[in-house]
Amino acid sequence: MTETRPPLRYSDSLEVRAPDEDETIAQIIAAMTHASEKVQAREHRAVRASHAKASAFLKGTLQVYDDLPPELRQGVFAKPGRYEAAVRLAQGPGEHLPDKVHTHRGLAIKVFGVEGETLPDHDADTQDFVLATGPVFPNGTAARFLGAMKGLEAGAGGSVPDGVKAAVAATAGALNSVVKAVTGGDSPLLDFFGHSARHPLTDCYYSQAALRYGDYVAKIVAVPVSPGQDALSRDPLDTDHPNVFRDATVAYFQDRDAAFEIRVQLCTDLATMPVEDASVQWPEAESPYRPVARLVLPRQEAMSAARGHFMNDVMSFRPGHSLAAHRPLGSLMRARLRTYPALYAFRQRQNGEPRREPSGVAEIPD
Repeated sequence: MTETRPPLRYSDSLEVRAPDEDETIAQIIAAMTHASEKVQAREHRAVRASHAKASAFLKGTLQVYDDLPPELRQGVFAKPGRYEAAVRLAQGPGEHLPDKVHTHRGLAIKVFGVEGETLPDHDADTQDFVLATGPVFPNGTAARFLGAMKGLEAGAGGSVPDGVKAAVAATAGALNSVVKAVTGGDSPLLDFFGHSARHPLTDCYYSQAALRYGDYVAKIVAVPVSPGQDALSRDPLDTDHPNVFRDATVAYFQDRDAAFEIRVQLCTDLATMPVEDASVQWPEAESPYRPVARLVLPRQEAMSAARGHFMNDVMSFRPGHSLAAHRPLGSLMRARLRTYPALYAFRQRQNGEPRREPSGVAEIPD
């Protein structure tokens, strides 16, 4: 049995920046902006550079559990209580593609009414957690992501036909199934490009990269836990229907509630749980994910035009919308801290939309 170590204490010295990191991030922003320009030419509107196609826009609550041990009572989770929350579920690509192109997925959470010091560029009382399928990110540093982004940039918009992208997703998914059968686990890269076509509400969603967790360092996961989600089939949905993921999610919320348990994995050893490389899976045998809160999403209209416009075109979800107690950590996250606001500004400028951070769910239309 692996000996359980105490959680590692947070220190600014845990992060180690590459000498050329600023230039790398500038190149990422340029590549992603160019890809967005190509997509805009095809779609006649600027869209999110990733997770463009939404599956649901939701209102709910985040309920922090009572009686958490001291090491888990940090930041947003420092005391029991209930917060308003907004949630956006989406497919991975930075363009609107038919669901035959079934890649990774995202779940973004905006928590309202949080208390505490915020990051320098964030002056609202909100905390965002931007999560995705898969416990790791396949290109775990800014430099490696730049290399991958150049390939995605080349294929953005109509440069590569949708049919080819669908074939890539199908092939990656099939290969990943073989890998999983042999090794018992997913291939992060294959899963990224060919994630299972199952119902989006059956997935777990991870921070993938590290973040500060008050006095400690952690990764976060949202795990589906409602009876309705548990009853959903894990079989692939019929992707001959171009919007099957959206239709299935909207139909679910017409008469059922959903819930995700928020769990935290504390870093106990930098050797096996590195902060700077988000492609390394932290071993749960050394530090398991532990529950801290429950995200409750009641039955509702999940795709109204008014709510969709506000949550798609006006507000944003980003890692930099954060308390200092949950500051994103590591090379990939430092890149995200700069790319998200740059790409949001591009999108708002191109579309002539205002920039707005709501202060509560009442500001989000039904």
